[in-house]
Amino acid sequence: MPKSKRDKKVSLTKTNKKGLLLKQKIIEQIRNSLSKYEHIFLFTVDNMRNTKLKDLRNEWKDSRFFFGKNKVMAIALGKTKSEEMEDQLNLLSRKLKGQCGLLMTNRDVPDVLQWFNDYSESEYARSGFIAERDVILPSGPLEDFSHTIEPHLRRLGLPTSLERGVIHLIKEYQVCRKGNPLTPEQASILKLLGIQMADFKVVIKCHWTKGKGFKKDIDLPSDEEDEDDNKDVIEDVMEQDET
Repeated sequence: MPKSKRDKKVSLTKTNKKGLLLKQKIIEQIRNSLSKYEHIFLFTVDNMRNTKLKDLRNEWKDSRFFFGKNKVMAIALGKTKSEEMEDQLNLLSRKLKGQCGLLMTNRDVPDVLQWFNDYSESEYARSGFIAERDVILPSGPLEDFSHTIEPHLRRLGLPTSLERGVIHLIKEYQVCRKGNPLTPEQASILKLLGIQMADFKVVIKCHWTKGKGFKKDIDLPSDEEDEDDNKDVIEDVMEQDET
């Protein structure tokens, strides 16, 4: 019986080649940047949004952002004293835990810390976000919505009806309760209502300065989980960040 053309064995080395090349590229970019910048800041992100991170990169065109797998960035810096590219960089690489990134810059340390302390951008909350307040909709017409969206609102759980082309809320409806995590449906309703509960914020945890070494800016919890296995490299951000 002739062998099917579909019955082909795929080498795992082929499937991993692109990922391996990308990791090597990030390591090379980080190491090349070490000679260009005086300071490296390690940051975490509250309510991560790729578009916000791109906007932030545009605000800091004189600097470099790296946001990828922690293990890859740690290798680039050096995970141990014998492997570190510069003195005390291994102390910085050890703090690469959870969803975090690196900022390389020549701006003064106090200016960087102050800028990010003041920086915050409002954003729509996603599923799982803890509601900051109660949101209750009174019964009556929802005149801001087109009649065509009424079936979608009902699918999200709103008790609605269509009367003469106007959507009406049949009874009072509580969208969310303060302190409770949002469901996907609740998050969608809040977005339709234009209610932004989340804040995209970058928190500087520690930094390293050439010739001065490592300094912790905010205490990192010792039991902080390493989400590196669940975090993919953000390829579009990295590619657009190339010089």
